[in-house]
This record gives sequence, C-alpha cells and structure tokens, in this order.
Amino acid sequence: MVEQKPMRGPFKGWRRLALWKQIFIALIAGLVVGVALNMAGMPEVATAIKPIGDLFIRGIKMLIVPLVFVSLVTGVSSLDDLSTMGRLSIKTVALYLITTAVAIVIGLVLAVVFQPGSGVAMVTDEAVKVQEAPPLIDIFLNLVPTNPFESFVEENVLQIIVFAIFFGVSIALVGEKGRPVREFFESAAEVIYRLTAIIIAFAPYGVFALIAWVAGSYGLELLAPLAKVILLVYIGCIIHAIVVYGGLLKGLAGLNPLRFFQGVMEPGMVAFTSTSSAGTLPVSIMATEQNLGVSRRVSSFVLPLGATINMDGTALYQGICAVFIAQVYGIDLGMPQYLIIVLTATLGSLGTAGVPGAGLIMLSLVLTSVGLPLEGVAIIAGIDRLLDMARTAVNVVGDCAVASIVAESEGQLDEEAYNTPHVLGSGSDT
Repeated sequence: MVEQKPMRGPFKGWRRLALWKQIFIALIAGLVVGVALNMAGMPEVATAIKPIGDLFIRGIKMLIVPLVFVSLVTGVSSLDDLSTMGRLSIKTVALYLITTAVAIVIGLVLAVVFQPGSGVAMVTDEAVKVQEAPPLIDIFLNLVPTNPFESFVEENVLQIIVFAIFFGVSIALVGEKGRPVREFFESAAEVIYRLTAIIIAFAPYGVFALIAWVAGSYGLELLAPLAKVILLVYIGCIIHAIVVYGGLLKGLAGLNPLRFFQGVMEPGMVAFTSTSSAGTLPVSIMATEQNLGVSRRVSSFVLPLGATINMDGTALYQGICAVFIAQVYGIDLGMPQYLIIVLTATLGSLGTAGVPGAGLIMLSLVLTSVGLPLEGVAIIAGIDRLLDMARTAVNVVGDCAVASIVAESEGQLDEEAYNTPHVLGSGSDT
C-alpha cells in the first residue's frame, strides 16, 4: 500500500496564510489583473470574472437576516439585568453620533483647505433621480414592524433589530420558563457562526473578482478628472480611523490602537471590496470576538446596530462632496451652512442607513438642506463606487472600535485575547 505524503507546495502554503494576508494578496492581484485588462481593452473579461465576487456577496447576504436576529435575541436575552441594555444603548448611540459629527467636520475642513472644486467647470443639466429620504415621523414609525415576517423577507434591518430586541427582552422577563427558548437561540447562534466561518473562507476569491471588476471597468482614466475628491476622501478616512478611533480606544478604554487595527483587517478589507456594512457584519462579529476579545453579548448588540446607523465614512464623504459641489457651481458657503451640513448628515445617518443607495440619498439630503443644486449628485455618481469603498471600510472599522470601547467599559472585554496577535484563519488546519 502506497503511503500518502502530506500535501506540499504553494497551495498548502496559501492555506497556512492568515486570512487577512490571503485577502490582501487577492486585493493586489485583482487590482493588477483589472488594470491590465482595462489597458488591453478587455473590460468584458473583468465583467466575466465578477460573478465569482457576486457569489461570495450573495453568500454573505444570505447570513445577514438570520445572523442579526439570532445574535441580537441571544445577546439581549442573556442580559440578567435589563438595565445593562439601557447602558449599552446609551453608550453605543452616543459614540456613534459623536464620531459621525467629528467625521463630517474632518471632511469639511479638508474640502475648505484643499478646494477640490476650484477651477473645475463641470456644470451639467442632467438631473439625477435620487430616492428622497423619508420624513422624520415616518422614520420613527417605520422602526416598529407591523408584520415581522415581512421585515425578514424585505431585509429591513432596522425593523428586524427592533423586533429582535423586544423578543429578547421578553425571553429575559419570562425567566425560567423562557430558558428553553434562550437555549435554542444560543444553539442556533453557534450554527450560524459556523456557517459564517465556512463562507468567510471564500473571501479572498470573492475579493479578487470584485476588485478586478472595478479596476477593469473603470481603469486609471477615471481617477484623473476627480482625483482630488477621491484623494481627499481617502485621506480623510485614514485620518478619522487613526486619529479619532485610535484616540478613543487609547483615551477612553486604554487599549492599544495598533492591536485594534491588526484585529480588524479582515472586516475592513471585506467592507472595502463589498461596499456593504451590513454584508460585512458576519466578518465583523467574528473578528471582534476572536481577534479583539469582545464578548458575544456586546458584539451581538453593538455591531448590528452600528451596521444600520453608524455612517462615519459616509458622513465624511458628505462634507467633502457638498463643498466640492458648491465650489463647482460657484456657490459660497458660510458658517451657518456648514453647521446645517454637520447636523443634517449626523441625524440623516439614522434615517437613511437602511435605505438602498444610502450614500447618494444622504448627499441629496445634505445638498437640499443648504440650497445646493441636486444636479451635483450627477458629478459624484460616476466615482461613487470608488468613494463607497473607502467610506464603507471606515463605517465598519468604526463599528468594531465602538464595540471594543463599550465592551471595555462594561467589563466584557478579554484583554488577554485583545493583546494577543491573532487573526481569523491564522493558518490552523482545524
């Protein structure tokens, strides 16, 4: 009988790489392949590769509804003292709103200092149809579902969150009689987390396909006309992540920012390529729990909420794009207009987060609030995908930062796990 030798060669070496390294290599490879295809005049090949990425995104989206519901019910029902949930809610929402306001201020400052729209003559008569943001009263009314099952079918994450919280609170209030239900959801959560791990293993291949499609379709030429806007958004996102999140982690929680950024590499990269905060949620939950030591009861509450209402990167983008459009149309903005932009973008993040195309919807809301022409959206729409990649990554990193800070304040952070360099898919064959 011939003895089978253990698998050798580059394939096994690839499997032993940490998942974030696999994703990073796939990201660079996809970028190179995409640019090469675009320069060779073969964007259709990049389009043909895209279904691989779409398949990965579909797998991630498949997890969103069951993951949000099961994890929230498990987290809320496990709270022995329901006042804990009140503290978690106040801390979480306060941090999300404060960081969002700071993000848009950073965007405004960068745009005012570097004048991305000065000397640009890009006025257009083309009207862009953008879905209007819902009225404030409708936002609050629509938080409560009239039919929870319809909310699940329509993937209305805000309504699912509200229903899951009430359901989890009810389980906790029932006490001993609710224990079988709580144990059922705890078991279901474990199954969903294992399914999540299986799908996340395919992330490098999905990332390669998606970035190859973006680079192959747009090419380097697209970056030239609006390079300043793109550059400012990316610089602003980096500043916000390092200075604001890093400062809050160190100042409020006494945590090492470098370890944090190492621990959120996977969700950051998946968010960058998928441009979906909700779609990255499964990766965010696993990364915060395994890499950063955040307890499940905190991660299962803070992260789904953040994926819905925390839009720091999007708010920063609003500030830069609003000033850019004002400069393009030759409109001067004063301090009152800047304050209105800050307020509108901060509160608008709560109302439009669950609506498809939230970035452009929020931008139209901000432009309307200060009297800027909505036609300006047409200027940004062409590069919105490239901007969306950066702002979504910041949104997701912000969710993870707030989860870590809240967990530390509640005594729900395993500091030994946080300070131990470890990332998902670190090479173990188990």
